[in-house]
Amino acid sequence: MQLTNIKTSINSTLPAKPLASKSDHHIFFSVGESSGGKVLVARTVVGVCAVLIGASRRELENDLEARFPGRTLVGDASKAQNDLDKVIQFIAAPHEDFKLPLDMRHGTAFQRRVWDALLTIPCGARISYSALARRIGEPNAVRAVASACAANAIALGIPCHRVVRSDGTVSGYRWVAELKRSLLEQEKAVAVN
Repeated sequence: MQLTNIKTSINSTLPAKPLASKSDHHIFFSVGESSGGKVLVARTVVGVCAVLIGASRRELENDLEARFPGRTLVGDASKAQNDLDKVIQFIAAPHEDFKLPLDMRHGTAFQRRVWDALLTIPCGARISYSALARRIGEPNAVRAVASACAANAIALGIPCHRVVRSDGTVSGYRWVAELKRSLLEQEKAVAVN
């Protein structure tokens, strides 16, 4: 199997900005059903801050609350519905032009460097954890890169599902390993066509 080795320049992401206004404390979210399970999509005024996949609505809401303590969560929000529809469509049929406006301010500077690098991995491509560590200029930080992938709250928007072991096999995926395999196979087919 061919792993991606795209050479790109990754600039360090600036530290997270403090919340700009009272309205920035609000996170709007919607929950829907996809072929991969329940999906929760949450957004701030900046962009999508979470795409969570799980078995139950309550599990997803608890996960969102744990990731964003002290924030005001507004459920069944029409402000997140369009983003939810895009995510559900992508799970059903991955495509190259899947883009969401993202709000990645909740991660550490290192996590955001990893996530920025993940955004450069095209649909249908794969990269190993060690290659990703080298790409961000931290070749000895393979475990930290894997941890940053696991900390990613924006499934699919930040495509951590495209990261595989050095031998090309699919490793753990914090949501559903079978969903990761399915997405990779579907994306591969899209990239070939």
